[in-house]
Amino acid sequence: MTQRQYELGSAELGVLKTLWDEGPATVREVMNRLHEQGRRVAYTTVLTFLTRLEQKGFVKSDRSGVAYVYKTRVSRERVSNSRLKKLVNQLYDGAPGPLVLQLVRSGRLTADELDALRDLIDRLDAQSGQPDS
Repeated sequence: MTQRQYELGSAELGVLKTLWDEGPATVREVMNRLHEQGRRVAYTTVLTFLTRLEQKGFVKSDRSGVAYVYKTRVSRERVSNSRLKKLVNQLYDGAPGPLVLQLVRSGRLTADELDALRDLIDRLDAQSGQPDS
């Protein structure tokens, strides 16, 4: 991605998610996947979104075949981290703890997710040299 951080609209993010989930695709394939998700968008609209995403540096196109094939240039994790950092700065003055507590309190975590969270907390405690509570 370029040096400057670009905003992603919800429709652009939907197109990017499709590429993350399904892998490289043509405009028509992305459109069909969006239709399968219940989002009715025209071919030209999807093409516009992919063109914008390419201009912003989120995707790149392979123009060697008859139809352009688009694939992501940035990972879901990178976009997620950037968006979460912005949210933490806007709502919690840069402190991530309150956001994590809010998410845990208001969300429904599976047993596996709770186990993973406990494991992460244990690893962080061990790294910082703090005793278990």
